[in-house]
Amino acid sequence: MAKKKRNQDGVVYREFGEAVESIEEAVIDLPPQQQQVRVQISRKGKGGKTVTVVTGLQHPPEKLTALAKKLKSQCGSGGTLKDGNVEIQGDHVAKLVEILVGLGYKAKKSGGK
Repeated sequence: MAKKKRNQDGVVYREFGEAVESIEEAVIDLPPQQQQVRVQISRKGKGGKTVTVVTGLQHPPEKLTALAKKLKSQCGSGGTLKDGNVEIQGDHVAKLVEILVGLGYKAKKSGGK
């Protein structure tokens, strides 16, 4: 099995063979008014625990981290940032939609009852 090594330039080297350029995903930073944000509840893969997932945010990682921190503090709950989605522990759909609309996002409740 060939080992892969990554250097500072984002180039992946294989033990045998030529170098392969890694594909960096371009991060689009849209203003809040142009983003379609969805807020929904999920339990899948969480061990039965309820989390509120905010999807559709298009910001660089630094802005997403800051927004996640702000949303977690407003809800008084923990959470994380996974794959560009903000996950907040517990059922906070109504509160998050209200907060996001107040920040200028086009936020809607998605799925469920």
